[in-house]
Amino acid sequence: MTAGDDLLPRVLVVSLGGTITMTAAPGTGGIRPTLTADQLLAAEPRLAQVAALEAVTPMSLPGASLTVQHLREVAALLRAGLDGAPGSPVGAVVVQGTDTIEDTAFVLDLLATQGGAPVVVTGAMRGPQAPGADGPANLLAAVTAAADTRLRGLGAVVVLNDEIHAARWVQKAHTGFTSAFESPGAGRIGAIVEGRVQLLARPEGRIALPTASILSTAAVPAVAQVPLGLGDDGRLLPALAALGYAGAVIEGMGAGHVPSSCAEALGSLAAQMPVVLCTRVRAGRVFTKTYGFPGSEMDLLERGLVAAGHITAGKARLLLSLLLSAGTDRAGIGQVFGQL
Repeated sequence: MTAGDDLLPRVLVVSLGGTITMTAAPGTGGIRPTLTADQLLAAEPRLAQVAALEAVTPMSLPGASLTVQHLREVAALLRAGLDGAPGSPVGAVVVQGTDTIEDTAFVLDLLATQGGAPVVVTGAMRGPQAPGADGPANLLAAVTAAADTRLRGLGAVVVLNDEIHAARWVQKAHTGFTSAFESPGAGRIGAIVEGRVQLLARPEGRIALPTASILSTAAVPAVAQVPLGLGDDGRLLPALAALGYAGAVIEGMGAGHVPSSCAEALGSLAAQMPVVLCTRVRAGRVFTKTYGFPGSEMDLLERGLVAAGHITAGKARLLLSLLLSAGTDRAGIGQVFGQL
């Protein structure tokens, strides 16, 4: 740090890997995580005009290889680094693979933002050696957001393509476009325009979890994620308990519906473990009191399933895993999902 750095907000940059860090050696046939956080920062000199930066690289993995345990470790690192002590960073940027950015942002929103400092998750759709690599611009936008006091209290957000998305709503919507991220049914909450944050909305309704218990638990219980579509008979459902799953998330159709042939098996499963009902539809809530046919949302809720509100099945699986790791009972699980 230089003397001029004392006048800039401090931002912690944590690199977990991902496309933004991936390069290819001659003859290897594909890109892999190779760059550290320090190397990413050195590649974008304009960052030095925005914030005084601290860089750490606790791991270097593709996004698809991250685990909940990895994210618990990152959450603990962020809580320690963003402790509000004099001179501590005002915000953090987490760099990782876009395959699971929406998952990481959601978990960090639950576990690492209680102090109010913004946690901004970013990455890239193109590696640094690709034409039109978007990593440097995304990193600059993310640091700009993390250094802005207006993001305090918003929890974790995702910043890519100069758009700011809330962790609860964001989804990856394309496999290759640099504009791959959307918030269906909600829209982005802000943008970076001419190097400045434009905040368009402030999401409400933060979820309170027993964070200390979750971070100190030895292991995170396994939760199955099961999609049920047209003509499915649910034959996998009776096997879940024997396979060691502690809970299940069911991805139904429409407003939270499954084939009638699956309803009885789901009721039996809900008698053995917590079962959360989601929809494969990208926007909108799971209904609770409209349809009454066998396999409808009303039928399934009467059989003991819990409606997931408007979050995706992937995020519901993560939330249920964290709740189970803290020993939350069924009533508590229903209460948390009832806030969504």
